[in-house]
Parts: sequence; structure tokens; C-alpha cells
Amino acid sequence: MKPFRPLATAHRVGAARRQRGVSMIELLCGVSIAATALGSAMPGLQDLKQRQALEATAAQLETDLQFARSEAIAHNRGVRLSVQALGAGSCYVIHTGAAHECRCSGHGQTQCEGSAEALRLVEQISADRVRLASVGSSLLFDGDRGTVTPTATLKVTDARGRAIHQVVNIMGRVRSCSPQSEVAGYKAC
Repeated sequence: MKPFRPLATAHRVGAARRQRGVSMIELLCGVSIAATALGSAMPGLQDLKQRQALEATAAQLETDLQFARSEAIAHNRGVRLSVQALGAGSCYVIHTGAAHECRCSGHGQTQCEGSAEALRLVEQISADRVRLASVGSSLLFDGDRGTVTPTATLKVTDARGRAIHQVVNIMGRVRSCSPQSEVAGYKAC
């Protein structure tokens, strides 16, 4: 024989089984908590994105400086890295010939005159919020000696003012540093 259950208890058990899903209030509470968490994380994500752009630009510049030196030595000719400010950012061209013979024209193009040959062009547009500045306008890597004239410090800065410097010594070697260790992981300049 089956145990006796009162009807009221059976009805409540069935009602509990039928109730599924989330109420509108629970859904709105969950959405508001998620929006608050996302809103508080956004400034940190923007800062991380900006720092990664700064480090990527500095690493690209270091690689291109080494490329210019190796091209000069491999082909026994002078190779230049010329830095130029553009209205929408900055750029540099790795090229042969005199300092004034190649320049950035913007829009991913170079203009070279005479026998100069452009080997590489890199542009930093202002949307990246990373800018390249140089003390001089052009570095010459000597193919015979593997040296560079003049020595220079190329500065890569972001919108917050953090900077990574690429210091090029007379032998064409590159050292990365950050003023007052603004960027973690880099030695102080």
C-alpha cells in the first residue's frame, strides 16, 4: 500500500518542480553587476592596450635598427634610418643614399630621389597614440666598419607620457631603457 500524502503537500511539490528559469528582477541584477564589473575594468584594459602598443613600437624600432646595420654590413654600403614627423604621427625609412634622398609621403609610401633605394618604411599613425622622436633626423650605418654616425637616442612615447628609449652606440648596438623606469621591465636611463 502507498503511503498517504495530503493533497496540499502534493500540490506544493508539483509547483516547485514547474518553476524554472530566472525572474526579470534576477536577470536585471545580474546584468547590472556585470556592467559594473566591466566598467571598472575598462580603464585598466585601455592602459594595458596603450602599454602594449608602446612596447611593440619600441621592439619594432630595435629590430629595424639591427636590420639597417646588418644590411649595411652584408652589402658593404651605407644604410640610413631617417626619422620624420608627419601631421598624423611619425615615420622612419631605412634606405640607401643621402639623408635627404628618401622621405615618408604618408599613406604607406616613400619618395626616393637619385640612386637611393628604400628598404623599409614604418609609420606610427596618431590613432595608435604612440609617437617616435629622434634627436637627429638620420643615422648612417657604415658598411665597412659596422659603425653608426651619429650616435643617437630614439624616443618612443605614448599618450600618458611613458617612454622607451632606444640608445644606439657608435658600434651600432642598441640598448633599451625607460626614463626613471616608467615602464616596468626596462632599466632606468
